[in-house]
Order: sequence, then structure tokens, then C-alpha cells
Amino acid sequence: MSQTNTEAAEAARAAGQMQVVMLGLGEETVALDAGLVREIIDPVPITAVPGARPFLPGIINVRGNVIPLADLHARFGMARPDTTSDTRIVVLEVELDGDPVLVGVVADKVHEVTELSHADVQQTPRVGMHWRPEFVRFIAKWNEAFVIVPNMQRILN
Repeated sequence: MSQTNTEAAEAARAAGQMQVVMLGLGEETVALDAGLVREIIDPVPITAVPGARPFLPGIINVRGNVIPLADLHARFGMARPDTTSDTRIVVLEVELDGDPVLVGVVADKVHEVTELSHADVQQTPRVGMHWRPEFVRFIAKWNEAFVIVPNMQRILN
């Protein structure tokens, strides 16, 4: 019997590790809590929503479900690269205002599913980052580089 993403993430946390999905976002590497990830899909057509916030430009259809699409490039003032063969949409389930909500996030590349050790967690610097400090849960070391573990609830509110 296989574990769900949430069960596997909880088991990793109990062992002092966090299971994450590593994404490329421009020049940044971002680690999303694997417990939030519901699926990873190829890009699909986006329906623009007039008057929407710039980082939530539209909605997508995922197997008949209408899901808002978040563009973290726009949220952080990063240039949005062209869609490539590596571009993916990561469908997350996050809790917003006490309710579970599905949202798609555009990723320039999905690297791998891996674990981060709590021993590798670093303090978030207050200067020199594209990201506002309240949007960062923490920074961790991965393959000799630093990765950002974002607070998706705060980013999407």
C-alpha cells in the first residue's frame, strides 16, 4: 500500500526531515512542501480574469475543475521567461481562510522530489532577497546551494 504525499511528508517531518518538490523559478530554486502538491501537469490554456491581481492572472481547467493560476514571477517582480518544454504547472492544495483551496503555480522546471533536513535550515536574511521575509518559511541548503521554502498561504493571500 502506498503513502499519500501528506502521509509521506508527515513521516519525513517526524524523522527531522521535510519532503519537498524542488522547482526552478527564474534563477531561484524553490522547495515546496510535498504535502501541498496534488499533481504536476503540462501547461494548459489560461483563461484571463478581468480585474484579477497581477500574480493571479487567470484560471485553468484541470479535468473539469476550475483552478486559479498563480504566477510567482509576477508576485516577486521577476521577469517571466517564455514557456519551454520544461515548464510545468504544480497544482497545490493550500488552506486559505480556513478552507482548502486548489491553486496552480507556474514553474519553469520541476527538478525532483527530495528531503531537506532540519539541520540544514538557515535564518532568512532580511536584506538582499527578491522575496519579502513574510513570504519565506525558511531557507535550506540543498546540493551545495540555498533554496527558499516559501509560505504559500501568505503568498497567495
